[in-house]
Amino acid sequence: MKSFDSLVLLLCLNLGVLFVSSHSVSSNEVSALMAFRLEIFEDPFEVFSNWNSLYEDPCLWSGISCSPNRDHVSKINISYSAIKGFLPRDLGQLSFLDELILHGNKLLGPVPKELGCLKNLRVLDLGVNQLTGPIPSEFGNLTNVVKINLQSNGLTGKLPPELGNLRYLEELRLDRNKLGGAVAAGDHSDHTGLYNASNMDLTGFCGSSQLRVADFSYNFFVGSIPKCLGSSFLGNCLNNSNPKQRPSSQCVKTKSHPGSNEQNHHETTSKPIWLLALEIVTGTLVGSLFLVAVLTAVQKFNRKSSIILPWKKAGSRKYYAPVYIDPEILKDVTRFSRQELELACEDFSNIIGSSQDSLVYKGTMKTGPEIAVISMSMKEEQWTGYLELYFQTEVADLARINHENTGKLLGYCSESSPFTRMLVFDYASNGTLYEHLHLTADGEASQLSWTRRMKIILGIGRGLEYLHTELQPPFTISELSSNAVYLTDDFSPKLIDFESWKTILSRSEKNSGAIGSQGAICVLPNSLEARHLDVQGNIYAFGILLLEIISGRPLYCKVKGNLVDWVKDYIEMPEVMAYIVDPELKHFRYEDLEVICEVVNLCIYQQPKSLSMKEVCTMLETRIDTSVAIEFKSSSLAWAELALS
Repeated sequence: MKSFDSLVLLLCLNLGVLFVSSHSVSSNEVSALMAFRLEIFEDPFEVFSNWNSLYEDPCLWSGISCSPNRDHVSKINISYSAIKGFLPRDLGQLSFLDELILHGNKLLGPVPKELGCLKNLRVLDLGVNQLTGPIPSEFGNLTNVVKINLQSNGLTGKLPPELGNLRYLEELRLDRNKLGGAVAAGDHSDHTGLYNASNMDLTGFCGSSQLRVADFSYNFFVGSIPKCLGSSFLGNCLNNSNPKQRPSSQCVKTKSHPGSNEQNHHETTSKPIWLLALEIVTGTLVGSLFLVAVLTAVQKFNRKSSIILPWKKAGSRKYYAPVYIDPEILKDVTRFSRQELELACEDFSNIIGSSQDSLVYKGTMKTGPEIAVISMSMKEEQWTGYLELYFQTEVADLARINHENTGKLLGYCSESSPFTRMLVFDYASNGTLYEHLHLTADGEASQLSWTRRMKIILGIGRGLEYLHTELQPPFTISELSSNAVYLTDDFSPKLIDFESWKTILSRSEKNSGAIGSQGAICVLPNSLEARHLDVQGNIYAFGILLLEIISGRPLYCKVKGNLVDWVKDYIEMPEVMAYIVDPELKHFRYEDLEVICEVVNLCIYQQPKSLSMKEVCTMLETRIDTSVAIEFKSSSLAWAELALS
């Protein structure tokens, strides 16, 4: 008995040791990880789903690895997960971090200089994101770093000279950014430093025994290429013709050479004294006026800055985080004034839609076309630098969309007084698909015949295929539903992503879906929570949308419950499959129903992760016939159907 008690005691002690060790990561490191979690507002693969109090040991969180003693976070690896958000300064508190790998996501904003505090960091991989701003000079403090990958972002500015301190660096990838500055070929015999006083002298890399990969291609560097790094500078603005450089039209004009400055100096000294005096006085006046203008602009900018603004964190904690916004991000997008939109929308009196965070107005421009204007329902004091960055990024993203089955962004409006942030779309005059499916007046026949519904399904599929496969990077509809499908006069569908704002506006509420408008949210099989959909999520939602279109039923109702659960009993049994069809329809084509159910089965129940919209569209387009001839052949009631289609 005594030995049994000893065994129990020993077991308890072992469990106690395990318990203590599993919770021994410092509170500072846990706080830093949670700060990162709070900065992410899109997580389509639910990487952060277990980053919460239910999993108290951060060593068990997705993407996290700890030291052998489980007392420090040693690695963060969240790659190709489509997460969208910002990098917090708090990551600099992970002083024992060995690897930070966030490659292939949608991270926005600047690279925090606090990452330079990670003295133990060996791998820093932030490549293929949407980061902006300069490379922090504090990276020169990463004395143990072996690999730095910042490729395929939107980084600007010059290379910080402090990078010359990285003596263990083996791989440096800075290609496909917007970096610039003058490169000096330098003397290959001098490897004392990476830079000289005025230009970037990269010949220090040539003598590095550690460096194996250095890629600076497709930036905006000027000057001459060190011979040893020739192939590393493809697609820049350098003097060398080999390797191939950018066209001169894409390159910024550099300063004149010293020789030309000297020539100008000689020409100047030969001018009359009175002319020199006049030039000096004129130059002084112009310089003074310019200085006054700059100071005025700076003062105004400080009052209404979108670059450095407070971002509200958990509780009452606030800090000022610099948010860099590329001034040319919207250079090719039409900017409307509030006055002309106010005139077009009749003093913003014609409201055609609303949610907690936006209003949608209908208007008519002077030139004739009808427009839909989405206005953000936010006050200026609620607007932050992050929101401004997100707004401009979304506008630029929407502006690249051009397809017959997607809504066309005509432009935007951004003004400070009164505070205004608006998007202007081409108007689809026949309302939403949701209205036609669910808001038909009692006794009124549905305008959506079977043929018309099939045409709408094909149009939505083509629109999604375009967004997913023809755009790079792919574009996804944040909340794909019948409320995101607008119909034209001839019932051609247009996909419009009016709900994208919720992804960032609801981030502090942990994306609970509380601000979602009824009917605009995709209802999941096991939850009524809103979901920010990625490419696979769009395919899943498309399957649900197909069910809604052919059944005429909402996603959830008290009598039938969840549409996805209700349909599951009928979808695989041919003898009862017809029960799914909208009872309002007097005619439908059974062959079409079979292929729709097959696609729904793939999108929802079987393999949405391995399915593509290209495959889905091929199935639908090759097996659904919307021609008039097939309608006549199917039923004598097709005459009535034809009149409606």
